Amino acid sequence: MTYGDVHRDPIRTDALSIALVSEHASPLAALGGEDAGGQNVHVARLAGALADRGHQVTVYTRRDARDLPDLVRLRTGVGVRHVPAGPPEEIPKDELLPHMLGFGRHLAREWQAHPPDLVHSHFWMSGLAALHAVRETRLPLLHTYHALGTVKRRNQRHADTSPPARITCEKEVGVGCDRIVATCRDEVRELAAMGISSDKVSVVPCGVDTGAFTPQGPVAERGAHPHRLIQLGRLVPRKGAALSITALTRLPGVELLVVGGPPSDRLDEDREVRRLRDLAHGLGVADRVRFTGGVAGEDVAPLLRSADVVLCPGDYEPFGIVPLEAMACGRPVVATAVGGQLDTVADPATGRLVPPRDPEALARAVADLLADPAARDACGAAGRRRVLSRFGWERVAAATEAVYLGVLADRPALVRVAGGYRAAGVN
Repeated sequence: MTYGDVHRDPIRTDALSIALVSEHASPLAALGGEDAGGQNVHVARLAGALADRGHQVTVYTRRDARDLPDLVRLRTGVGVRHVPAGPPEEIPKDELLPHMLGFGRHLAREWQAHPPDLVHSHFWMSGLAALHAVRETRLPLLHTYHALGTVKRRNQRHADTSPPARITCEKEVGVGCDRIVATCRDEVRELAAMGISSDKVSVVPCGVDTGAFTPQGPVAERGAHPHRLIQLGRLVPRKGAALSITALTRLPGVELLVVGGPPSDRLDEDREVRRLRDLAHGLGVADRVRFTGGVAGEDVAPLLRSADVVLCPGDYEPFGIVPLEAMACGRPVVATAVGGQLDTVADPATGRLVPPRDPEALARAVADLLADPAARDACGAAGRRRVLSRFGWERVAAATEAVYLGVLADRPALVRVAGGYRAAGVN
């Protein structure tokens, strides 16, 4: 295992042509839906930060609407290609596996005509599609899982809706790619348990936009309660909103703002919102819980700045971008001690880590911070410093680029030809 050195700025050679494959998580998607969250942000920001370093980046994502153009220019140096794979309509990601062979065939045809220098796939189904394509084109392939089936199955058990073949396919991708780019050290341990050597893994964390998420700036209006907690993210059970609502029973005078999910005018239709509202009513805290629905990206930082404490109480968290966004805004974080949050949240410097599924521990940690304004301020300042030193996208892109260059240097000398590459000296 190597840990991505976010402080190192490697010596650049020529600009690279980079293909990012993200089959269900388009960088163009609106966030907050059941299948739209951290991966969408990661792919969009990584693509932009790599373009800032002079590379040409194309993101390949599945066409999920008929009126989407073949190519969208996201910004200078970044294009998004919509790949025909299955019907051009929204399909839950757990139902996309049958369409991945078609996705991969399309990639192979495109890359035979216009090969990139390397491919970086995101999520296991993207890895399957990319693996099929690079077998034909001999392109270098790096892979980021974002989440592992073994972890999801262990935590969700019978509620896990992943295809039965997921874990087997994840092993196939891990064995077949040139390099795995893991987002946290906990993932390296999980991969080792799957039989994938840590020697094949580089750890590069996710990042945060330190210019958009700052302690200074507009602050969303507060309610009448003395203290505000915010939980931000997709409204799915594993994110732990039920835990936050339960903890609220031990936190008098505190309101909880749950940010994310469907648009505000469709909250009543959402099954998870209805479940959480019923829980809040049953616990007698419904008057202190408010659901905003999905919000525009520019509204996230003002909301985070309005919080006394930001909660990240997921049952498991492959990485978790919300703690970084909160820390960048100078807010203390109380998070469960799982996955990537073990790397990002420094307890006690930037917040508190608590056991998963333990509302009493969550409430105690929050209560301690609410009772000590000086500790909250110190955590916020330390969190901002930690983000600036480790998690800015320019640093993450530099570390990712270093992994790319290492893979290219380790491969046999290849000569670009029509349809991909061949080994130098081989006709």
